[in-house]
Amino acid sequence: MKQNFWSLGWRSLWRDLRSGDLRLLIVAVTLAVAALSAVGFFSDRLKAGLQRDARQLLGGDAVMASDNPTPDIFVAKARALGLSMVTTLSFPTMARAEDAKGGASKLVALKVVEPGYPLRGSLVLATDQPGVEQATHEIPQPGQVWVDAAVLDSLGIAKGDSLLLGDSRFVISGVIALEPDRGSGFMNFAPRVMMHKNDVAATGLIQPASRLNYRMALVGEEPQVKAFVAWADKVVKAGAAERGVRGVRVESLQTGRPEMSQTLDRAEKFLSLVALLAALLSAVAVALAARAFAASHLDDCAMLRVLGLSQHAIASSYTLEFALVGLFASALGVLLGFAIHYLFVALMAGLLDTALPAASLWPVGLSMSMGLTLLLAFGLPPVLQLAQVPPLRVMRRDVGNLRPTSIGVLTLGVSGFAALLLVVSSDLQLGLIAVGGFAGAVLLFALLSWLAVKLLRRSVNELTAPRWLVLATRQIAARPAFAVVQVSALSVGMLALLLLVLLRTDLIASWRQATPPDAPNRFVINVMPKQGDAFRAALAKAGVQKFDWYPMIRGRLIAINGRTVSPADYLDERAKRLVDREFNLSNSATQPPHNAIISGAWKPEEPGAISVEEGIAKTLNLKLGDRLAFDIGGVQTQARITSLRKVDWSSMRANFFVMFPVAVLADVPSTFMSAFKAPAARGFDDALVRQFPNVTAVDMNSTLNQVQRVLDQVIRAVEFLFGFTLAAGLVVLFAAVSATREERAQEYAVMRAVGAQASLLRQVQRAELAGVGLLAGFLASLVANAVGWALAHYVFEFEWTLSLWLPVWGSFCGAALALAAGWWGLRDVLRRPVLETLRRAPAFS
Repeated sequence: MKQNFWSLGWRSLWRDLRSGDLRLLIVAVTLAVAALSAVGFFSDRLKAGLQRDARQLLGGDAVMASDNPTPDIFVAKARALGLSMVTTLSFPTMARAEDAKGGASKLVALKVVEPGYPLRGSLVLATDQPGVEQATHEIPQPGQVWVDAAVLDSLGIAKGDSLLLGDSRFVISGVIALEPDRGSGFMNFAPRVMMHKNDVAATGLIQPASRLNYRMALVGEEPQVKAFVAWADKVVKAGAAERGVRGVRVESLQTGRPEMSQTLDRAEKFLSLVALLAALLSAVAVALAARAFAASHLDDCAMLRVLGLSQHAIASSYTLEFALVGLFASALGVLLGFAIHYLFVALMAGLLDTALPAASLWPVGLSMSMGLTLLLAFGLPPVLQLAQVPPLRVMRRDVGNLRPTSIGVLTLGVSGFAALLLVVSSDLQLGLIAVGGFAGAVLLFALLSWLAVKLLRRSVNELTAPRWLVLATRQIAARPAFAVVQVSALSVGMLALLLLVLLRTDLIASWRQATPPDAPNRFVINVMPKQGDAFRAALAKAGVQKFDWYPMIRGRLIAINGRTVSPADYLDERAKRLVDREFNLSNSATQPPHNAIISGAWKPEEPGAISVEEGIAKTLNLKLGDRLAFDIGGVQTQARITSLRKVDWSSMRANFFVMFPVAVLADVPSTFMSAFKAPAARGFDDALVRQFPNVTAVDMNSTLNQVQRVLDQVIRAVEFLFGFTLAAGLVVLFAAVSATREERAQEYAVMRAVGAQASLLRQVQRAELAGVGLLAGFLASLVANAVGWALAHYVFEFEWTLSLWLPVWGSFCGAALALAAGWWGLRDVLRRPVLETLRRAPAFS
């Protein structure tokens, strides 16, 4: 028989499509690719949008930030590269209303701008019509200022009134609705006042002790910007100790909005994890469906061998068929994923204020590669065995059966699939835990299910046990390999489904607990020690019973273990900044309840001891027992690290890098800070600031609302994608049950031929499925707890609560799903004529 494998492959494809033999494979691949491509398209557009908007959040393509006017060498270099520049100056100061308007004062964040500001993005001003805003590229004119609405509310003034700053008086000519490059520094939470560059000198506000922040923003072509950033980085690193360069920082897109980037990164991890689970489940479904497909084509291939078709032609035709199926299913999945990602965009609306850029072709290529790899790695190996079926099978159907896939082929396919999954995960730890956890789970499931089959065979007494139980036990024990495959596949499907349920409950609940309803929404700093009693009394009078109260001490790290430290000692940029500036210290005899000790011990009133936050300890290469020296207001203080703390910086609580475990730190200048949930009564903030005009009160309500809104959006997106994984899990359950359909049919036919009632066989089938489901659900529950803990601890950094009821709940769910899948996949087995089934069996051929 001479036939081109191309035509044979096309004919086989068309025949198998009409017969439905490829239906399960196509569904599994389409689901996996749709889930992956939907997340891929959304992530790709989100990252592009963040990069675009980060330029607006920076105010330029790159920024030189410093405590003094930008050194001339950076200005000259920027001009040489043809970059446009705008410099702004920011610092905290007091603003006052006229005496005729009450004479109230308020600590504000003053920003001095020059023509051309902002280089990226636009200022947005409120108009006289409520809810209507206007974008502008103008800046305040000399003699005028623009302010946040909070300034007007706090001082009891309105647009058109005068504002006193230092020695000058200004007319409020605009109300700022949006400032694109405001940033997220603590002082930027104070209300903004913006003035023209030409007015700052006349105010007399800039004094030697003023805390100034100069920012030179630059824009230009991308190669020139990258060249400037690379050059500036080298200059800063090489000349950090020189007087003219010390304190200069280079900021680029990666530092635009770290707090929002972290939130979006966590959201992307959630979505990536759900997509990974869908892909892993689909791999199991493809492997099971492909083996069933190959088993159903053994006789056809034997006949082709009798007719003279070569092994090479058969292998090539099936390779072509599966490649075409993979392309079709992958393309269908990409189209479905592209449509679905628009739902993600709608569900996550608000994270970015403007429309997202168009998606690139990267998700298309990655998703298509994943679909083809999925089908060729897990589906093709058993099908290629069809080329090796001997012609003798036409006469003896007991020869030429499928063998286990070779270790080499399986390893190559699994390795390629795992590598693509790691790329998709976008996070190495997430990918390793998900892929490694499932790989280990499969081996564990196989071992435990084999032991369970052995134990079941010995534990059932055939003399006393019900007949249906005896027959079900014999069914399982007679083909232990099938039982192991079935239990393992069901366990993997249940593992993914249970893990998603835990994600929806425990992980998301833990995320919400990071910002509970009673989380502090006010931070107050600069409370003087002599004001402490009066301030706490004012809070109590307003009904605030629960609040954080800690000293705030400004200190600079000057030595570690007796060796002087400087920014030049570190390569990490964050470490350089920490050493180059003062940071906040505090003291308390009581360990903060929201800080967990991960190393060492917190001993109240231990002299000469400090507790260090674990993140800064890693950054500065600190360890237990190190002695640190701080310069605090000109006084040197030494202490030994006795404990390391894990701090949740998203908890909206008062947190510090370094704390002394003592109630009183003598001879150290300090102020106090407080964090609390403000009462709902109107006028609380104004009354507090009027009573204590020197303090800075930061309203965190908008930040809390934004965090909660993001959480709700992420949860909705995860729940939506959960549907894909649920569908993939059901496909696995169906494939696992259907994989032994013909063997079950033959065994039931023999029992029916010797007189077994259909009702008894139904009992046997239900008992077998329920037993397999119970075992699969129980094993999956145990592993789901372990994988869930690893994801919570290492990826999402949440507290994980072990669910003791999960094994019970999972076992019953496993039995229910197995019975449902068995009813659907095996519903025709008992209705098939006995003679037809026996003719298909090897022993009767």
